[in-house]
Amino acid sequence: MRYFIKFAYNGKNYFGFQIQPDAVSVQETLDKALSLLLKEKIEIVGAGRTDSGVHAKEMFAHFDCQNELDAKHWIKKLNSYLPKDIVIFDLIKVKEDAHARFDATSRTYEYYIHTFKDVFNQEGSWYFSKKLDVQAMNKACELLFQHTDFECFSKVNTDVHTFNCKITEAHWTQKDTEFIFTITADRFLRNMVRAIVGTMINIGLGKISYDEFNAIILSKNRSKAGFSVPAHGLYLVKIDYPYLESHTNN
Repeated sequence: MRYFIKFAYNGKNYFGFQIQPDAVSVQETLDKALSLLLKEKIEIVGAGRTDSGVHAKEMFAHFDCQNELDAKHWIKKLNSYLPKDIVIFDLIKVKEDAHARFDATSRTYEYYIHTFKDVFNQEGSWYFSKKLDVQAMNKACELLFQHTDFECFSKVNTDVHTFNCKITEAHWTQKDTEFIFTITADRFLRNMVRAIVGTMINIGLGKISYDEFNAIILSKNRSKAGFSVPAHGLYLVKIDYPYLESHTNN
């Protein structure tokens, strides 16, 4: 039987979601917990992978098991066993061919910046003290809808077959000294969001113009784009599936 698991994690203590040799990952931690508690070998398949230090407020994965599971019972049991930085929200029985990665229609990320020192939010938001022009940054966001090839924001030497992504939402919001960048697309390249934010920081500082931002995208050259902002301000916040739209948490 196939199940989707909906969960969240604080990425501070993990070297990303995906299993890696000689490094603690979210996937490995969940695999071990599920295998131990369900008394069979479980290997989850995630909706995607987040880099070291990146967080997820909403993540999905699927796994197969022999027996039918009582969601409320196993959610409680898993949360009692898992470390404090991983939480299970839901366990959803799905069709045998449902796939957490390939069936996702969109993913949404948020990046958090605070421009005044915040001693209570140092690990969940990036402290950047310089003044930013949020209007210029939002104007630049409009350019993202006009392009599909975002090779300039991708890590080099990646194993993807295409750099094409369809971005459907991108905007900055400001509340006092907090800035939040929200972006939604059908898929994301490795390091893409952090590179976009770093490049837009240069727009907000007046270092590059709207036209120069457009030229960077057209160049397909990572070295022409801005720096990658730190991982700890980035959150995966939403993943959409066509067959889970009506599903609500217990």
